[in-house]
Amino acid sequence: QLQASGGGLVQAGGSLRLSCAFSGGISSSYHMGWFRQAPGTERDFVAVINWRGGSTLYASSVKGRFTISRDAAKNTVSLQMNSLKPEDTAVYYCAAALTFRGTSTNYDYWGQGTLVTVSS
Repeated sequence: QLQASGGGLVQAGGSLRLSCAFSGGISSSYHMGWFRQAPGTERDFVAVINWRGGSTLYASSVKGRFTISRDAAKNTVSLQMNSLKPEDTAVYYCAAALTFRGTSTNYDYWGQGTLVTVSS
């Protein structure tokens, strides 16, 4: 199971930190990703971190502003979002995959999503 939290309303230029707790059949051996979906659009890749936490990949639209990290002891993965823009408004989903999927949406497990709204 994946449980995402931390979404909310923030002004442009502000920051939010999303967190995703994983449990059950999802162990620390899983690669963890964040995706987002704005109304009327497809679900897009945001960031991924490998199971060791030593390798990350970001969408070009968030690189330099967002940081993905994981805490193996707490079984959580976080997404620190800085310098937020109105175009970052979306439902953010965390996902887990036993095989590294990179930017693909073909992950094994998905959380329920948390809404991030950035006002201009």
